[in-house]
Amino acid sequence: MTYYINIGTNLGDRQANIAAAVSALERLIGAKALCSDAVTSPPWGYQSNNEFLNIAVAIVCDIAPAQMLALLKRIEDEVGTSVHRNAQGEYCDRIIDLDIMAIDQLTISTPSLTVPHPHLAERRFFVEPFLQLAPQWRHPLTHQSLAQMLQNLACEPS
Repeated sequence: MTYYINIGTNLGDRQANIAAAVSALERLIGAKALCSDAVTSPPWGYQSNNEFLNIAVAIVCDIAPAQMLALLKRIEDEVGTSVHRNAQGEYCDRIIDLDIMAIDQLTISTPSLTVPHPHLAERRFFVEPFLQLAPQWRHPLTHQSLAQMLQNLACEPS
C-alpha cells in the first residue's frame, strides 16, 4: 500500500521538525519516503501569527491503517507534541502534525480514522504537495483529481 501523509509544523525550527518526522517515519517503517517540496500556509481553523510549513510524503509499506495511525501519533510524541487542540477544544500551534491524507484508493470510515482525509479537498496545503507526488491520484468517492481539487481551491474566495 502507498500511504500519502501530510507533515506540518508551525513552531520552532520548522524544517528540522519535518526532517525529524520523516527520519522517524523511515526508521520505524523501514522504507524510504518520497517527499514533496514544502509549502507555507496560514493556520487552518484558527488564528495564529505562526505560518505552517507542510510537505506530502508517499511511503510504501504493508502496515495496517490503524497501526499506521498509531505510529504517526508516536512520531508526533517523539518529535514534539501530539497536542493539536487547546483546553477549549480549538486547534492550536504545534511542533509537528502528521495526517494520513490517502492510502491508494482505499476508503475507511471508523471513529478513529477516515480515509481519504475528510478535509483533503478543503486544504491547499494538503492538495498542492500531494499533487506533486501523485498527479494521477483521484479521490475514490468524488472521483476528482488533485488538479481539479486545486483548481476548485483557486476559485474560492480567501
